[in-house]
Formats: sequence, structure tokens, C-alpha cells
Amino acid sequence: MADDKILYVTEEGLRKLQEEYDRLVHVTREEVKAELAEARSLGDLSENADYDAARDKQAQVESRIVELENQLSHYELIDTKGKGKKIVHIGSTVTLKFLDTNEVETYTIVGSTEADPVNGKLSNETPLAFAIIDHKVGQKVDVQVKSPYQVEIIDVN
Repeated sequence: MADDKILYVTEEGLRKLQEEYDRLVHVTREEVKAELAEARSLGDLSENADYDAARDKQAQVESRIVELENQLSHYELIDTKGKGKKIVHIGSTVTLKFLDTNEVETYTIVGSTEADPVNGKLSNETPLAFAIIDHKVGQKVDVQVKSPYQVEIIDVN
């Protein structure tokens, strides 16, 4: 994640990031240190698979800690209470009609770390979310992808 990129998160998403960070720093990091000490005690480090595995795990844990520190210092809470009347924004739950298929779907626009399309949580960085943000109920919006399509905004909460 670039240093200047804002991470949009809900209060629940922020809590999960903070919990993961705390677990990695206070529990997992200590477990890895113990694994390294145990592997060192086995002798020759040049042919010690346990030591190599522990070092790899340490690198992964430290990398994730740095990533979480960056995210936790560059976030903006999503206002899930609503910013305006019937205008799509990050945090909105929006019902869309796909005009090519007449299917109606409902999505909540969230930040990229909370995206879960199967459960109706759409990242603000997807072409669909990007296209509908700042549009109102009743508007038809073109979604610019390889095969463009059009949606109509049916409802916004």
C-alpha cells in the first residue's frame, strides 16, 4: 500500500485490523522468537530446516506488522450513518438494477480490506463502485470495463 493512500474502513473493519495487529505484535511475534531460539539450540544453522522455517515465518509476520502499521496510520472511517440524501458514497448500501440482465442486486460500498462480494460488500476501488459513487437514486450509470454495461440506482441507504 502506498504511503499516501487512504484506507477506508468501517468501525468493525478498524477493530479487526487493530486486533490482528495486537495479536501479531504481542502473541505471534513472541511465539516466533521462541521457535527461533529452539531452532538455534539444535546446532548447525546452515542445514537446519526448522531454523529456516522460523526465519521465513518471522519475515512474514514482520512484513504483515509493517503493512498493518501503515494501514492504521492512513485510514479514514466510513460513515455508515449516511452522508447525504440518496447519494451513493463509501458506506452506502445501494440497490442496483443491471440494465442488460434486469437483475437487481444490493451491495454495501466498503474499503478494499473489507471487500467480500459474495456477501454483498463491494470495494470502493471496483469499477462498479467507482462508477456509482456520487450518483443519486434514479440515475443510470455507465460502468467502464472491458465490456461496458449500465446500471440504474434503485435505492441508497
